[in-house]
Amino acid sequence: MRQLPLPLPLLLAGLGLGLGADPLAPSGAQCLEHDCFGIFWARRPFAEASEACERGGGHLMTVRSTVAEDAIALLVQNRSGRLWLGLSLPVPCTQPARRLRGFQWVTGDRRTDYANWQPSGRRCGERCVTVSRELRWEERRCEEPADGFLCEYNYAGSCPRLPPAEGIPVTYTTPFDARGGDFLALPPRSVATIPAMDLMLRCDEDRESGVLRWDRTSPGAWPCRLANGGCEGACSEEEGQPRCLCPDGKVLAPDGRGCSSPCAGAPCQQHCIVNGSSFVCMCESGYWLAADGSSCQDVDDCAMVLGLCEQACVNTEGGFECRCHHGYQMVDGHCHPISLCYDAPCEQQCEDVPDGYHCSCFPGYAIDPRDPTRCRLHCSRSQCPAECDTQTQACECPEGFLLDEDADKSSVCIDIDECSMNYCQHNCTNHPGGYECHCHDGYQLLNKNDCVNVTEEEGEGAYSGDFGHEPQTPIPTRTPPKMERLHPGALVGIAVGVLSAALTMLALGYHLAKKRCRTPATMDYKCSGPHEKEMGLQPVASRCAT
Repeated sequence: MRQLPLPLPLLLAGLGLGLGADPLAPSGAQCLEHDCFGIFWARRPFAEASEACERGGGHLMTVRSTVAEDAIALLVQNRSGRLWLGLSLPVPCTQPARRLRGFQWVTGDRRTDYANWQPSGRRCGERCVTVSRELRWEERRCEEPADGFLCEYNYAGSCPRLPPAEGIPVTYTTPFDARGGDFLALPPRSVATIPAMDLMLRCDEDRESGVLRWDRTSPGAWPCRLANGGCEGACSEEEGQPRCLCPDGKVLAPDGRGCSSPCAGAPCQQHCIVNGSSFVCMCESGYWLAADGSSCQDVDDCAMVLGLCEQACVNTEGGFECRCHHGYQMVDGHCHPISLCYDAPCEQQCEDVPDGYHCSCFPGYAIDPRDPTRCRLHCSRSQCPAECDTQTQACECPEGFLLDEDADKSSVCIDIDECSMNYCQHNCTNHPGGYECHCHDGYQLLNKNDCVNVTEEEGEGAYSGDFGHEPQTPIPTRTPPKMERLHPGALVGIAVGVLSAALTMLALGYHLAKKRCRTPATMDYKCSGPHEKEMGLQPVASRCAT
């Protein structure tokens, strides 16, 4: 129950209707803004009384505050008798210690801020509650008839009573058949009858505003002296004919009493602008008004304005969209080439170049000639710091370098002088990490180290010293001379030469092993060979194997 102040005098209607009246018609009623209460003086048991209230769209009365108690006091009007309230006992026995003693409202809850029980002990069985003229709540058997019952009706809103007009009586009838002329508020669907004007009005919801107001089915104003003729604006009577007038910017609604905007019901597809007592249709940006003056058609912005987009323009409903060609992406409203480096397999660094990408390496590394996407250690000097793992202490050197440690235990990579190892058949040029063989005039390089004679048939200078075809068997240009016996002195020279070469190789091996255990400043060559360079980067121990 809403705790609203109850205006005094409260509305009373139809009290003392007489013996011939319908026994189920309310003998009196009163209404607040959202609630109405009706009193029925008819002997009924609890179940029949509850059904009678429900047939009228309500339920037996719930008394949750003193406001409802005041309403009962005015409805009873000092008439003695017991009236059913909407309380029944859903448990076997009463519970006197509780506010509602274990009873429950017919609405299915036990909420209340008020109770006014007649003193009694614990009782069992089917029990219901009545209220007396003294407003005390009494427990009684539900199947026993009471002298009457109270119904409650709930509504979302109400219409105020019509303003009083001299000499014009009004009779109101509620949806639950309560009648009278002293109501201060009327629920929806109530009817006001004015016999002096041959007029009947109904409390209905306005279609546009959703507000409850008095209205009738026939259009036009009624006499202005009653509720301004029902006009929303001004009411005027010329030659006895009432007429409603609306302020500037509004026109009469179809019912002839309300005032609405000229745009109400206008056929405009998008926007309606009031123009005096008429209207003008308008369209949003990106549309233009069609020939019918009400619908809107899309404007092809891409065709109307050239150069809207950098690359591609796509018309959309009410606008346009800029897009980029394949290989480009939109960034801050501009088309930028999509970087191929996002998907490039570069091991270290990548840069975009026209029609592709280019892999590069960090300082100290160079592109692996066998795989242009990978990087390997590189040193452009004869000595560089080694690449060491701080956790495992393992060090690596570029191809063509050997690992060595200085006196301060710092690891360095020292270039191998391959030219001192006579890899090349003719001439040799050493460079950091490698070497290069060169052939004399008339020869071409074969298998990186060897030189073969260029035949006269192919011509001199047909190949450079560094590049040549696959090795071919040389074809003699003249008949070889006949074999002659060697002079004994030549045999001795050859033997001495072979022995010298063997001693030299032995000394070189001893010197290499000894050098591997000295500082790099006195090292002439390292524990490596030309074929090790072709194997890529390999971890190298800091001491040579003996």
